[in-house]
Amino acid sequence: MFKIKIADTMAQFDCADNDTVLRSGLRAGVGMPYECNVGSCGTCKMEIVEGRVEALWEQAPGLNERDKKRGRVLACQSRPKSDCTVRLRPGDEYKPVVRPHQFEASLITTEDITHDIREFRFRAAKSAEFLPGQYALMALPGITGMRAYSMSNIANAEGEWHFQIKRVPNGAATPMLFDRLRIGEKIAFDGPFGLAYLRTQSARHVVCIAGGSGLSPVISIARGMAKDKNLAMRKLHFFYGGRGPQDICGENLLRQLPGFGERTFYYPVISMPELDTEKKWQGKVGFVHELAAQTLGASLPNFEYYFAGPPPMVQAVQTMLMQHKVPSAQIHFDRFF
Repeated sequence: MFKIKIADTMAQFDCADNDTVLRSGLRAGVGMPYECNVGSCGTCKMEIVEGRVEALWEQAPGLNERDKKRGRVLACQSRPKSDCTVRLRPGDEYKPVVRPHQFEASLITTEDITHDIREFRFRAAKSAEFLPGQYALMALPGITGMRAYSMSNIANAEGEWHFQIKRVPNGAATPMLFDRLRIGEKIAFDGPFGLAYLRTQSARHVVCIAGGSGLSPVISIARGMAKDKNLAMRKLHFFYGGRGPQDICGENLLRQLPGFGERTFYYPVISMPELDTEKKWQGKVGFVHELAAQTLGASLPNFEYYFAGPPPMVQAVQTMLMQHKVPSAQIHFDRFF
């Protein structure tokens, strides 16, 4: 166990030699800046003032050559080799509402959502505590590094953690999940993490925008709204985009919640109508961020936004909202690459 101090602050915490600086800080309730937690976004950059750390991923894209020359490292990829003093800017917005912890859970069942998205349901020994929209890190056998996947369910006493995951062609992790993981097998997890969780204090109606496996966290948001008495009467506009008709999903899950068609509205759109080989698609054609802008129009700044999906889609949604002058405090997403 090593002691980690944050320079120019009173903050300090213990970090196990097999843990990362970021995750141990969050476990201690420190507001460590982060987003993706897997080395891609660069939000958790820090400077080593004293001490030594080991880099878990030397080539992590979140750190460029300029950062390395300045002595910066990624807190999410740094494992301490001694007591350390680090320099970063903690923020109250990063303090975990639910502190993350490490645990094991067994795969209990799976269910196909589309041709390439499957829900994996795990059960742990203790209750599952997390906020709607958050994610957990999964350590898969034989796969280097942990993978971040968002939960699709909500906190529960049964200890169930559900993840809707998209198969990645030629990927390293998803073939293991889809083809080799068996019912009853135990997997190591770490979580919850993520800042794009449901804000229960907001009085605004909600917009969710998703594509691909971005469905998982926003379905969790929708379920969280239905469960919370203070939010159950708020309107939810749910936009989902896919390339072709076979990619479209989510409506059946929303129909299981109270108020569908009255308070909850579903808007599907496809971007590649040429994939509709059977010519059965009667819905909208275009990009999901364009449909959201067309549908909500001048009222765009009045909503609370949660979105997830492929990086180009996330960037397009963010740009669209900024162009329509939606305050940044109403925009919630976690960057993944």
